[in-house]
Amino acid sequence: MKTKLTKEEKKILDSFEKGEWVPVADLPKRKKELAEYARNTLRKDKRLNIRISERDLIELQRKALKEGLPYQTYVSSIIHKFINGTLIEGAKR
Repeated sequence: MKTKLTKEEKKILDSFEKGEWVPVADLPKRKKELAEYARNTLRKDKRLNIRISERDLIELQRKALKEGLPYQTYVSSIIHKFINGTLIEGAKR
């Protein structure tokens, strides 16, 4: 039985098969570095208070619910993606 891969999985497999993946020299050290980066990235130690319209808040809450996230986490995610340049604008209606 052949496993059906998504486009992203096919892209990763193709990259691996082309030899584009390189082993990490000191894996335990690299894991420690990445864990520290993750802790620092995910640490939420500052508060932001803003005023927005009730209509916008309701829409944010609706979209967060659709994503299965609390709305404050959803807003934080949007800000994080914007700052890192990974926020992708959805299709206009």
